[in-house]
Amino acid sequence: MASDTAGSWTPVALSADLPPATVIPAWTPVGAIVLWRSQSGRVSAAADRCPHRGMRLSHGFVRGEALSCIYHGWSYSSAGGCVRIPAHPNLIPPETIRVAVQRVEESDGIVWVAVGEPEMALPCLNRFVPIRSLTVDADIAAIEVAAGGKAGADGLIHVADCSWTRLLPTAQVGRTLIHLLVERDRNLADQVAASRIAEAVRRRAEMHQKDVA
Repeated sequence: MASDTAGSWTPVALSADLPPATVIPAWTPVGAIVLWRSQSGRVSAAADRCPHRGMRLSHGFVRGEALSCIYHGWSYSSAGGCVRIPAHPNLIPPETIRVAVQRVEESDGIVWVAVGEPEMALPCLNRFVPIRSLTVDADIAAIEVAAGGKAGADGLIHVADCSWTRLLPTAQVGRTLIHLLVERDRNLADQVAASRIAEAVRRRAEMHQKDVA
């Protein structure tokens, strides 16, 4: 699962939250990234800074198979190379103009980004599927207290109030991103109930964090 050291996978977003031609900001233990899906459906991840003027690429837009900066329109491929500079349409951009890219994979409805060179394969969620993500202003320890369960060997936090629900956490700066998972065969009513329980866990975790601060 995700860690604060190199050699791990970080769950940064749900596949459902990244439809074609979409750009969103995300975070890994090594810093902010831009996550985007091309028009054909390919997911890519890169450092969230345009090498031209430093504008955040997560403010940009997708055109075809390239990510374009919102400032001056410089465009980058999934491999990180600059492929177009609108002010110089006849120029072939030098190979030195590029953004750092990260290895990215999709599995079980979650987008994972590699930190360093992962020693293990992508985690398998088995019978669970993700339904939403929440940001919690608390650390993972506080979330475990609020959920009434510890993270297992698979990195998933068990929720005492809902045995068929799990939380997949990713530590961020001063907060935690959690992906809410439920068993595959659960109906819409169960998913709504799990979402409400997750919201309650968030409130308890944030209160606990304030109490111990």
